[in-house]
Amino acid sequence: MEHVTVDDVDTHEEMDRRDLTGALGTTDFAINHYELAPGEEFSGGLHTHLDQEELFYVLSGTATFDVAEEPLDDLETVEVEAGEVVRFAPGEYQTGQNEGDEAVEALAFGAPKETTDVRVPGPCPECENDSLALTFEGGEMGTECPECGTELGR
Repeated sequence: MEHVTVDDVDTHEEMDRRDLTGALGTTDFAINHYELAPGEEFSGGLHTHLDQEELFYVLSGTATFDVAEEPLDDLETVEVEAGEVVRFAPGEYQTGQNEGDEAVEALAFGAPKETTDVRVPGPCPECENDSLALTFEGGEMGTECPECGTELGR
């Protein structure tokens, strides 16, 4: 058994995100605790995990998620209030933020634990594919077209 107090887990440098995965030693799913001030977001923008489903349980406040089935589709906006849960299937594009006046506290779960196939909206300048793969090499993030292999930056 593992047991932690959320407040005892270190926060991420840029936001109040606490990695409970490492603190609890989970092996099959990832879990993060977020506290978002008004205007803050869960992630760096619209993305999908082709190899992971995500679930957000809002503990307090109201989180706003923008969702799309395809990377360049019009976004559907969904508000998730305290006590509600939202699930995003692998391949479903989403981004979430706090658009309200109160803080949002939420738990985010991802399964399986590791995700290596993350996509963001394109387009590729070479082949016009509409999504790009995120790459992580040497601690740097970049993008690459999964169709033609064009690297678009680090």
